[in-house]
Amino acid sequence: MKIITLIENTCGRVDCAYEHGLSIYIETGKHRILLDTGATDAFIGNARKLGVPMEQVDIVVLSHGHYDHAGGLLAFCELNKTAQIYMQQKACGDFYHGERYIGIDKDIIKNPQVHFLQGDHVIDEELSIFSNITGRKFYPTSNLALSEVVNGECVQDSFRHEQCLVIHVDNRRILLSGCAHNGILNILDRYQELYPDMPSLVISGFHMMKKEEYTDEEIKVICDTAQQLKKWKTTFYSGHCTGQKALELMKTTMGEQLRELHSGVELEV
Repeated sequence: MKIITLIENTCGRVDCAYEHGLSIYIETGKHRILLDTGATDAFIGNARKLGVPMEQVDIVVLSHGHYDHAGGLLAFCELNKTAQIYMQQKACGDFYHGERYIGIDKDIIKNPQVHFLQGDHVIDEELSIFSNITGRKFYPTSNLALSEVVNGECVQDSFRHEQCLVIHVDNRRILLSGCAHNGILNILDRYQELYPDMPSLVISGFHMMKKEEYTDEEIKVICDTAQQLKKWKTTFYSGHCTGQKALELMKTTMGEQLRELHSGVELEV
């Protein structure tokens, strides 16, 4: 099995681009998979440098309906016209950060490769998708700045459009999320409703990044989240929207159980 961060916010290889976005490539015995496609087509250039065959990708999973995860999808579809793309129907919404539109390019909706989902979905015995994450334990406060326009009215984004990918391989499970807008602990609670054991590996942003200083309460939430994650025999890779300060705080508790994502770097799995 091979997992490579095609693009992320931070530089991992000097010859690879990086941007505020996320794209992960996964190669299993049966599939070549993309989770997300970054904010632009830069992940495609990185893939070429890393020897990742974009034309052979057969499954694309869009974690949620934000531009920094779907921005390169149309460029990918120009290269690969056979890959099956899975996204929640609700990911087609009009999403905003303040007054700035952060949703997907609406041309994606017209693409015949797209499968629109209405909740959980099993692709095959190796791949499954779940959504319906309703818990609000340690809910990311940065979500409060994010909204959706529904029937002309601006409402708080509920992140019903978020979905997670589970890979079943070698008698273990690997969980991938984009930003964990619903909160990583709530995602893991939902996972436990569906599966009998914890994943051996989790790859996800934690959406804890802030430009301003953290409040004491926010620092407590970050540290308490790390304490909860440390209880499980699971390795976590995180980056993108987690923020360097939050990663450093969490690593004081989790140590090598928490590892960082960087553009162009293959993960140890």
